Amino acid sequence: MKQNPFDEISVETYLFEEPLRQIRHEYVDGNIFPMPETMDRHNLIAGNVLARLSFHLSENNRCRVFMSDMKLRIETTFYYPDVMVACDPPEGRDPYFRTQPVLVVEVTSPSTERTDKTEKLRAYKGIPSLREYLLLSQERMAARLYRRVGDEWEVHVFGRPDDEVQLESVGLSLSLGDIYRNVEVF
Repeated sequence: MKQNPFDEISVETYLFEEPLRQIRHEYVDGNIFPMPETMDRHNLIAGNVLARLSFHLSENNRCRVFMSDMKLRIETTFYYPDVMVACDPPEGRDPYFRTQPVLVVEVTSPSTERTDKTEKLRAYKGIPSLREYLLLSQERMAARLYRRVGDEWEVHVFGRPDDEVQLESVGLSLSLGDIYRNVEVF
């Protein structure tokens, strides 16, 4: 395990050691960062999205929906998205990470919001297969959807329970009320 936080480790070492750790770590260019604990609201929001996506994609043999224990590899970076839909071809697919998501969903918290809106947004935009990146606040009923349109990215903002979030990448529409079902937000 990494003793000095300033010592870089290789991708191979990270992939070998990560399953042995008691807490998950994201890996960015040789450095590991522990994942913060999540609140009940975080899990309920991610679970609502995961459930709707899983049901919707149950007939699709190519794309699969994953929760926060599946890593997303972007060159020398590994993140744990809260929810991800990936369509990696079966040949050569690694059982511990995916590389070709079409949709990534992050539930933001006060401690992760800045990283989710800057560092991860930049990294995710560089994934050729990615069509949409959805940010969901755990503090209030609010969503921000980044959608690739050609070579550009559009941003759509939602804040009312009846707002419909159109996930074109997977052909699914979710109301904000459905996403935040049974979640106490401020």
